[in-house]
Amino acid sequence: MFNKRIKIKELLAQDAQEQEVTVMGWVRTFRNNQFIALNDGSTNTNLQIVAELGKFDEALLKRITTSASLKVTGIAVPSLGKGQKMEIKANLIEILGDSDAEAYPLQPKKHSLEFLREKAHLRFRTNTFGSVFRVRHALAFAVHKFFNDKGFVYLHTPIITASDAEGAGEMFRVTTLPFEKAPKNEDGSINFKEDFLEDRPT
Repeated sequence: MFNKRIKIKELLAQDAQEQEVTVMGWVRTFRNNQFIALNDGSTNTNLQIVAELGKFDEALLKRITTSASLKVTGIAVPSLGKGQKMEIKANLIEILGDSDAEAYPLQPKKHSLEFLREKAHLRFRTNTFGSVFRVRHALAFAVHKFFNDKGFVYLHTPIITASDAEGAGEMFRVTTLPFEKAPKNEDGSINFKEDFLEDRPT
């Protein structure tokens, strides 16, 4: 199922030769009950899917909403529209996942950065953050490749932090108090208020 599909980025790099292809992705827009803008995250550029009028069931078309997940099989042909060199004439449209257009927060319009901050798990689907993360990826990859080519080994060192991560903060405590003669409270527990770290300004 998944191994037969081609990524949109790879498809757009080819020439349309009326070959049959299978693509998968999320719906960005659906216009005139006929034109679907599909994106799979491999590129910021959408792929236009043409659903010929009268060819598909109305019940199916009603389920094609913003962010619905589709699998489309069709013929790649040169596009007659501006700004795109290829489009897919759909022969088969399968909905892999529905999306409630009323509840889905990212509609086909420009959103402010303040709004997107509240939708952190969906920011990757916007062109703004998609571009930012691709630049960050390229920079990080270049740094790792440079050091790898020079024979360095990348490793993750342990980090001491004040944050309690999944209970790991109970494993050990960092203190400057003497282990055997630590000051005690009335109930016998250690008085960490006399610790150097406790008195440090925050």
